[in-house]
Amino acid sequence: MTTAAVALPRRVNPIDGVRHTFTLAWRSLVQLKHNPMELLDLSIQPIMFVVLFTYVFGGAISGSTGDYLMFALPGIIVQNALFASVTTGVGLNTDLTKGVFDRLRSLPIARSAPLAGRIIADTVKQAWSIALILGLGVILGFRIHGGVAGMLAAFALLLVFSLAVSWIAVLVGLLASEPEKVQIFAFVVVFPLTFTSNAFVPTDTMPGWLQAWVDVNPVTILADAVRELLAGGAAASHVGQSLLWAAAIAAVFAPLAVSTFKRRV
Repeated sequence: MTTAAVALPRRVNPIDGVRHTFTLAWRSLVQLKHNPMELLDLSIQPIMFVVLFTYVFGGAISGSTGDYLMFALPGIIVQNALFASVTTGVGLNTDLTKGVFDRLRSLPIARSAPLAGRIIADTVKQAWSIALILGLGVILGFRIHGGVAGMLAAFALLLVFSLAVSWIAVLVGLLASEPEKVQIFAFVVVFPLTFTSNAFVPTDTMPGWLQAWVDVNPVTILADAVRELLAGGAAASHVGQSLLWAAAIAAVFAPLAVSTFKRRV
């Protein structure tokens, strides 16, 4: 009587798991050269937003494009960061529907590596978009009075908040049947959140009933925090509130996303 040998999956040690994660993160970044549309989303779209908002709305809202740029650029950066967070869910859903995860599952890699690699790669893309918008803003006349420390703090805050929001996108990406439905989420949820905040216009120009919501909108709080950090103002209150919002979002959606990922993959 013979006994068939069954190959058991190899246990992956933490060092190998980290290596697998960064390898897959690099894979996601390298794919940019094969996907021009994503590169356009990361580069051309933010530039268009900055230029159009500054020169179309600037004079009407603030009286001059320079004053409006100082007010609106942090809000544009926040809006772009939130929309860019949705790409994590879109990319994850695309990999799932195209069978990429099925192929990765057959390899001796850490089970968490595909998800962690996707999130790390998208965080790098976020950093590029933020730097691009800020650099363009400086060219157009935006001044960072908060110095290097304020700029780096704003940069870090945006990445932390975006990382928290990306867990919502991951959950939607795992539950949606196709990438287009993940993109719909951006317009149904993220779009109203950003445009019912003070990201683009001062709160006191809005109707009283809307101001009550704008004041507690997490996008408003984050935009104010970024403004204060870049302007060199007292930012502790809004930064603290932004971090609390980020922690709350991650605490709710990260476990849900990880649990759904384990069931789906």
